Amino acid sequence: MIRRKQLVWFVILGLAVGCRSAKAETSQADPLRILPAGQVPDDNRLEKLRTLDDYFPFHAVDSLASWQQRADRIRRRIRVATGLWPWPTRVPLKPVVTGCVERDGYTVEKVYIQSWPGHYVTGNLYRPHGTSGKHPAILTPHGHWPDGRFVDLGADEVRNQIAEGAERFEVGGRYPLQARCVQLVRMGCIVFHYDMVGYADSNQLDHHLGVRDAMNRADSWGFMSPQAELHLQNLMGLQTWNSIRALDYLLSLEDVDPERIGVTGASGGGTQTFMLCALDPRPAVAFPAVMVSTAMQGGCVCENAPYLRIDNGNIDIAALIAPRPLGLTAANDWTVEIQTKGLPDLQKVYAMLGAEGLVSVKACTHFPHNYNSVSRTAMYHWFNRHLKLGHNEPILEKDYVPLTRKELSVWGDGVARPDGYEAGDAHERALVSWQTEDANHQISQLIPQNATPESIAAFRQTVGGAFDTILGRRLVDIGPVTTRMVRTVDMGGFKVELGLADNTNAGEQIPVAILSPPQSCGKVTLWVHPFGKRGLFHQVGGEMVPLPEVRHLLEQGHLVIGMDLLYQGEFLKDDQGPELRNSPMVRNQDWKQPWHRFSGYTFGYNHPLFAQRVHDILAVIQLAQGQLGANQIQLAGFGPVAGPLVIAARCQAGAAVTKAAVTTGGFRFSHLDRFDHPAFLPGAVKYLDLPGLIALNAPYPVWIAEETETTLKVARQVYESNGQKAALVIGLPSEQPVQAALDWLLE
Repeated sequence: MIRRKQLVWFVILGLAVGCRSAKAETSQADPLRILPAGQVPDDNRLEKLRTLDDYFPFHAVDSLASWQQRADRIRRRIRVATGLWPWPTRVPLKPVVTGCVERDGYTVEKVYIQSWPGHYVTGNLYRPHGTSGKHPAILTPHGHWPDGRFVDLGADEVRNQIAEGAERFEVGGRYPLQARCVQLVRMGCIVFHYDMVGYADSNQLDHHLGVRDAMNRADSWGFMSPQAELHLQNLMGLQTWNSIRALDYLLSLEDVDPERIGVTGASGGGTQTFMLCALDPRPAVAFPAVMVSTAMQGGCVCENAPYLRIDNGNIDIAALIAPRPLGLTAANDWTVEIQTKGLPDLQKVYAMLGAEGLVSVKACTHFPHNYNSVSRTAMYHWFNRHLKLGHNEPILEKDYVPLTRKELSVWGDGVARPDGYEAGDAHERALVSWQTEDANHQISQLIPQNATPESIAAFRQTVGGAFDTILGRRLVDIGPVTTRMVRTVDMGGFKVELGLADNTNAGEQIPVAILSPPQSCGKVTLWVHPFGKRGLFHQVGGEMVPLPEVRHLLEQGHLVIGMDLLYQGEFLKDDQGPELRNSPMVRNQDWKQPWHRFSGYTFGYNHPLFAQRVHDILAVIQLAQGQLGANQIQLAGFGPVAGPLVIAARCQAGAAVTKAAVTTGGFRFSHLDRFDHPAFLPGAVKYLDLPGLIALNAPYPVWIAEETETTLKVARQVYESNGQKAALVIGLPSEQPVQAALDWLLE
C-alpha cells in the first residue's frame, strides 16, 4: 500500500524529473525563462552580504509617534536576538563578599552573584569610606583589555601615553580600569566593576567560544551550535543578562540611591553599556565610550547576535536611551566620524523628546581607541552634572595606590567556590539546558487555555512578536509591487504571462508566471514550489503544460501564480541544479578561528534565506491584491520546503489571504543541523517551531496534512481559543493529500 507521504513525494519527484528534463530539452529556447540565459534578476540580495564593517546610518523618522513605534520595534529586536524575550526567570542573586581591601577614603569588596543557576558574575564593589545615606551608583563593565578587570598595561606603555598627553599619572595610566573606579568612588559614588564572560575571575566559560563539533548535539548542545541558534542562546545574551543582574545587585544595596544610577564602559564595555541602557529604564545616565558609530558595529561574539542589526545599527540602539542623558567619546577608530555621522541624528531624537542638550560627544580623535584620562575626565563631568554630584569642575584624577591582582581577585587564597560550581563544557551544557527549560516553561504558559482576549493577546504578543522579528516583515511592511510582463506563451490551451515583479522599495525582483483561466472566478492561488515557477509545469509529449492539479484550478476559474523565490529558478546559475543546498554565509575573518564561524556574523546583519523567501511570497500577495485586483487570495505549498514557507507567509499576511493549504513532510526546524541550510531560521525552535507558526495563523482557515492532532496540539488549542476550531483542518491519513488540499481550496 502506498502511504500518503509517499504519494506527495511521488508528485514532487515527478516534478523534479520533469524540471530536469525540461531544462535539458529547452536549454536553447526555454519557454519558461524570462531573462536572457546567464542573467539573474536585478535584486540587491544577490550582492555581497552585509557585515559588521558596513555603513549603518540612522533610519530617519518624521515624527515623535514614528520614533516611539520604531523604538519599540528595535527594543523587541534586541531582546529577541539576545534570547531575552520573554525575560528569563530572575533566580536569587545570592551575593557573597569574599574579602575587602581598605584604601584611603574607600573600600573595595570582592563580590560574586548568581545571574543564572550555577553561573556567577564576579567583580569589585567600591564604596566611599565613612559616609552615610543613599549614594549615587555606577555600574561599569570593561571591554576587551587583556585580563579585563586585572589589566596592567605596563610601564613602557603608560610612559608613552603620558608623553602623548593621554594620561597624567603612571599608576592611573597603567591600571586605567581601576583609575575610573577610584575617581568615581572619590566623587561619592558606589561603583560595581564586573567581569565579562571569560575575563579575570569569570572563568566558567571561555570568552571566545567557537563552533565545535562536540557541542553540536541534538539533545545536549552548547553555545555556537545550530541548536543554540535555533533557541537564540548566545554569549551576547548571556553577557547582557549578566549586566541586568549586576544592576539588580547594585540596586539591592541599602546605601544605593535608585534614582541616580549611571553606567559606563569603553569599547566592548561601551557595547554592554548602551545595550543595557537601551533595554533597562533604571539607569538614569549612560556614558558608552568609543563604541557608538555608523561604522564598525562590534567585532566580538559578545557584541553580535542573529537579527540584532537588521534594519538598524548602533546609533539607532543608542537612541533608545533618550531622553536620559547620553554621553559619548570618539577616537581615531571607527567612531572618528560620529560628530557628523550619528550625533546629528541623536540630537534630533533628543529634540523630539524635549531633551535638547542631553546628548553629547567628546571627540578625542587625536588618540587611538582608548578610555584614557582625557576621555575619563569627560565622563566624570557628565556624571557630575547629571547625577548631581556637586563637584567643582574641572575634575582631575589624583594618584592612588592600585590593588594587586591578588587583592582584586574574588577567588583568592582559601576562598571556596559555591556548591555545585562547574566550569567548561559541563557548565556550558548545564547553563544552556536551564535556559532552554526556562524559556520552554514560560512560553508554554502563554498557550491560551481558554478564550479570554487577554490570553490570546499575550500569546500573540510574545510568540507572534518574536516571529515578527525573526521573519522580518509583515504584509503591511511591503511597499508597492508591480509587474512588468516580458512575454506571453500558450501552454496546453492556457495563457501564461511571464514577467518580473518589482518590490521597488526593497530593491527586490521576483520572476513570476501568471496562468490565466478561461473564465475568472475572481480568486487567485499562489502556488509555492521548491523549484519555483517551473514546478507548476511538466512535460507531455515534448511540450511544457500545467500540472493536472494546476489545470484543475484554472478550469475552476482560479488565476494561478508561480514564482521564483530567492535562489530558486532564474536566481540560480546553470550549474547549481534545481535547488540551492547551501545558503550564503559571511566568512568573518575568513573563518580563521572557530569563533569566527558564529552565525551571528551572518544573521545579525542579513535576513535568513527562509525569511527572505517569505518576503517574496508576501510581495506576490501584494501584487495580487494590488495590480491584479484579486478579491480572494489563496496559498498552496506541498512538502518540507514549500509547506513551511506558506505557513510563515500566511502568518504574516493577516486577512489578505483567504485560505492556505499545505503538507509539511514532517518538517521541523529542530531537525536542522547546519547554519547554511536554506531553511535555517534562528529562534524558530524557541517559539514552538513550525506548530507555533501554524498557531499564529489563527483564526484564518488552514488545511494541513502530514501532521496529526498530537503534533498540532498547540495550534489546535490556539484555534479553539480564538473560537475557530473548524478553521484548522488536518488532512486524514486515508486522503491523497494534494488532491484533498485542492478540493478544500475549491470549496
